[in-house]
Order: sequence, then C-alpha cells, then structure tokens
Amino acid sequence: MERYSKLSQVQVKEMLAKFGLSDLISYKLLSGGQENTNYLVATVSGKYVLSICEQKSFESASALAQLLEYLKENEFSTSKLVRNTVDELIDSYNGKPVMVKQFIEGKIVENLTPELMKKVGAELSNLHQIEAPEFLPLQLGYGVEHFCRMKEYDANSTFDKWLEGIQNMIIPYFELDLPKSIIHSDLFWDNVIVSESKDKVTIMDFEEAAYYYRVFDIGMAIIGLCAEGEIINLTKASCFLKGYQQEAQLTDQEINSLKAFTMYAGASMSFWRHQNFNHVKPDAEKYDHYLGLKVLVDFIAEQPDDCFFK
Repeated sequence: MERYSKLSQVQVKEMLAKFGLSDLISYKLLSGGQENTNYLVATVSGKYVLSICEQKSFESASALAQLLEYLKENEFSTSKLVRNTVDELIDSYNGKPVMVKQFIEGKIVENLTPELMKKVGAELSNLHQIEAPEFLPLQLGYGVEHFCRMKEYDANSTFDKWLEGIQNMIIPYFELDLPKSIIHSDLFWDNVIVSESKDKVTIMDFEEAAYYYRVFDIGMAIIGLCAEGEIINLTKASCFLKGYQQEAQLTDQEINSLKAFTMYAGASMSFWRHQNFNHVKPDAEKYDHYLGLKVLVDFIAEQPDDCFFK
C-alpha cells in the first residue's frame, strides 16, 4: 500500500487555490513516505512545496507552523509558510493537515566540505541564541526518559542492556547547569539545503524541535553530519565546532560533556529506530537499521574525551 497521497493536477490546483496561488505551471512528487508527502509546484508567482502531513495531528502540525512563524519573526532562515485565503497556516486534505512553504533554491549535499561544516555550525549557533518560546516541548520524544519502553517489548536483550549503559552514563550530566535553548534535535545532512553558490546553508525540518540541552543538539549534529560509514570524521566535527563558536562560545561544562551527549544523541536515535521498525511499525527491511547508529556511538566511546576539539 502506498504511504503517500497521490494528487492529480486538478487536485493540486484546488489545494493551491486555498492558499491564493493560481496559474499552475508544473508539479512533481518530491518524496513519498510515512511522515509527509511533498510536491514541488511551480506557479506564475514562484515555486512552492505543498506538504501533506501523513502522520501529524492538526495540533502537532499547528505547533510546527507556530514555530516556523516564530523563527521567521526572529529572522532565522528556514522554511517560510504561505497563509491560506482565510489567513491560516494550516489547511486540510482528506482529513490531513496541509502546509504550503516557499521553495528554497539549492541542493542537499551528503558529504559536506569543511567550509560548509563551519557554516552549518554557525547557523545552529544562531538558532541557539534565539530566546525559546514557551510553547516548545520540554522533553524529547525519544530521549533517555523513554528508554524504559524497551522493557515492554525487548527486555534484557543485548540492545536493552546497551541502552541501560548509555542511560547510566548520561544521568550524572543532568545534574550540571548546562545551557538549554531551542534545539533542532534532528540535524542530519538531509535537513540542510546548500545554495548553488555554496555561500549559504539553510537548516530545514523542525518537526522534532524542543527546549533542551544545546550540547545535545550539537552532539546530534555531529552524528548526523560527520558520520562516514562506521566512524565519525573528527576533522569535520572540529570544523563544525569552530563555526559554532564563531557565533557563541561553549561553556567549559559543555565542552567536557560533549562526548557523552554525542553518545547520548546517537543512542537516542538508535533507540527510536529500534522502537519504530521493530515494534511500533515493524519493517523487515529496516529491522537492523538501528545498528548503524549503535556502531557510531561505540566508535565515539573509544575516542579521547577531547576528540572533537583537536
């Protein structure tokens, strides 16, 4: 069964009309998956991305839209939403939330150069300096607070015991006075748009944003941007951190906590994959998908405490 919404040309025109957009030139499916169906549409007035939220409730879609508007107000460069004809950010299609975003020119680059890594680091630092709005969640949907769910479906397995070790390792760090901020929490390479001139990067997809430790966000970015097979490219991580600290300095406690939080970030994403593809929505093709991140965490565990700053 298809997991995305197929739209005809007539249906695309009808949806765009709700957002005051007409004179469709072309449209094509950008991606079809479990989370969103995205169509790139070209009109006389410009290019847009029509997104149908396949799994979000209207409440969660509205929360995302509210955050994107907040980031726009604070002059942070990311997706900009188009309001519909009744001045709302969210519309509907077959009972699913719909958004229209201005298309951002550029491309996704899997292997970011050191210079681009610095730019992404600087952008994340800029995000962290924006005052966090009160409506952000205060926990992660896949954070250490949820590791106990393993006991419900895979208790005492090798992975369960491995997660317990990560949990025991990270808990003492929560007692430190580590800075919190808006965090993206899912900064992988496919959530970054690089301009054609390569002088600008744009961070996309804030579905997992929260008010949480900024060092967690940095750790997740190291996992998501610097992984090369079964290792982390430490040179790329160093470039990323240099870019970050051009805009804001890390505290000594954050520097001393970064290795642990990077392991925590990788473990949390590994846990999410294990839970979803082995329990919530079993997928034989992705059954072992979590192991790739586990290998990265184990690699980091073997490195010196200051490995990212050399």
